[in-house]
Amino acid sequence: MFWVKRNPKLMFMGGFHSFPGGQLDPSDAAVPVVNSDDTESAAMRACATREFFEEAGVLLARGAEALSTEQIASLRRVMMQKEKTFNQIFEDHRLEIDASLLIPSGRWVTPPFAPRRFDTWFFLRWLEEDQEPQVIHGELESGEWIRPADALERWNHGEIIMAPPTLHIIRTLARFSDRVEEYPRALTAVPEAQRGMVLRIEFFPGIFLFPVKTNTLPPATHTNCYIVGDREVIVIDPASPFEEEQRELASFIDTLIAEGRRVKAIYLTHHHSDHTGGVDHLRAHLNVPVIAHEMTAERVRHSVKVDQFVEDDTLIELEGDPTWRLRVLHTPGHARGHLCFYDERTGAIITGDLVVGIGTVVIDPPEGNMQQYFDSLRRLLALPKLASLFGAHGPAIGSARHKIEEYIVHRSMREDRIFDAVKAGAQTTTDIVAHAYTDVSPSLYWLAERSTVAHLEKLEAEGKVMTDSAGRYTVG
Repeated sequence: MFWVKRNPKLMFMGGFHSFPGGQLDPSDAAVPVVNSDDTESAAMRACATREFFEEAGVLLARGAEALSTEQIASLRRVMMQKEKTFNQIFEDHRLEIDASLLIPSGRWVTPPFAPRRFDTWFFLRWLEEDQEPQVIHGELESGEWIRPADALERWNHGEIIMAPPTLHIIRTLARFSDRVEEYPRALTAVPEAQRGMVLRIEFFPGIFLFPVKTNTLPPATHTNCYIVGDREVIVIDPASPFEEEQRELASFIDTLIAEGRRVKAIYLTHHHSDHTGGVDHLRAHLNVPVIAHEMTAERVRHSVKVDQFVEDDTLIELEGDPTWRLRVLHTPGHARGHLCFYDERTGAIITGDLVVGIGTVVIDPPEGNMQQYFDSLRRLLALPKLASLFGAHGPAIGSARHKIEEYIVHRSMREDRIFDAVKAGAQTTTDIVAHAYTDVSPSLYWLAERSTVAHLEKLEAEGKVMTDSAGRYTVG
């Protein structure tokens, strides 16, 4: 099969391995498609064909056999430079798509961990044309032919990260490699491949993500609960206060138990209510201890009973094949008792609210501390192996180092703007926010003001700014 690696710099699923594809364009409906009596599926086949041509340079069309390799490459450049549309290329060269050659292989809807949800069609297409895929570096980092079993082996070793549809397709292709005639039926056999809710979200081997509705900050609507391990697992942040969500999470964990797993404990990344709302319900259901940092336990003592404390650098060993060794990292900044969980074997990190897949991390003093936040980010960068990040909100992040560095650069840029605002004469946090957050909607200034205070406290500790008795800021 031919697969690609998405550019780590992409906002959506950067660093993931996937298949070529993209979004439907209104012009796709005008592309000639034969052997199809359904306008919607014809347009989607045209979309798939256009995207494969853009991303891999292969023209999957009747009539393409009359074109030379150089002509096809030239047509790709013409389309990419917007000199001609895909439809115009088809008209000029009398090309057409044969719908019967693009075999429906599932229709998946993005799980509710992101506000932008995609309804994605997958097609299986045998490459009969005498063309070789060529990926242009940009949106994609690379592309290659690989045996499905070899791709699956790389995933099982934690070398790559994939979305659930990609993982299902590769598992199916590997399983039925000697019975290819069963591909279409097997690829669509699960409810998730027929627009059903995706409940088993496993971007990375042994890390199950279960998003639950919480009263969290927009644009997020859910908090990710994680179940991590092999035969022995831990649950991290059973977050939802809503009974229906709690029942669904418990039911999912029961499914994992029925497969031979045993839950060892519940861990908390920190004390915020959008991370702890379902703790008591799940503890009663599983009869396992709740474990957190002592500072987190102190903050939730009136709402959640913490049975054990865990300290920085504690090693959590979970039985299985392979054995999991999760290193507990005390990473304050967002919250004083904040923890991350680092898998030493693969370099995967459960990051809580230190790094997230959607939105921004608010540093809100006195609980939040900007200097500690920078220190915690740099601590992750210094780890011996970095692969993927699994934050509390949004999808997983496939290029850990790039994302952490991006966070540091962004926060540093914001701090420079705040300092420039003070140097320009802004003295109140309201005025400083107005100068430093011109790229943010005024409706979010109340959040920006809390992070601004955190930056100002850091700058004051460094002697760069100072405050007078009225709370006005000036250059130090």
